[in-house]
Amino acid sequence: MNVFTFSGNLGKDCRKSSTQNGTVVCGFPVAVKSGYGDNQQTVWVDCTIWGKRAETGLTSYLNKGQQVVVSGELGTREYEGKTYITCRVNDVDLVGGKNEKPQQASQPQMASDSFDDDTDIPF
Repeated sequence: MNVFTFSGNLGKDCRKSSTQNGTVVCGFPVAVKSGYGDNQQTVWVDCTIWGKRAETGLTSYLNKGQQVVVSGELGTREYEGKTYITCRVNDVDLVGGKNEKPQQASQPQMASDSFDDDTDIPF
């Protein structure tokens, strides 16, 4: 089983193209950071979505800086003497944007009659 799940930010806008037989393919690079401080590293993963999933409206949201969580099949490819990490994407989740502040969840208000006092608490 080959399942690779990671999160990061898109380095470029998604680019769509078609193969000679008409299969749509969508490609985008994702920057994955690991470590912290002086030990922080960035690894680039070349991601591709094939077929009908590449034709969906999701690809219009895959823009530079977008935070994503990607799951798919891990691979490598050689090009001009360099080895690149690749992912054949099965699932993409949008989790935020480069300049977007995380939304703060509001605390639910407890009804005033939800409990009378804490005298029944056994500790």
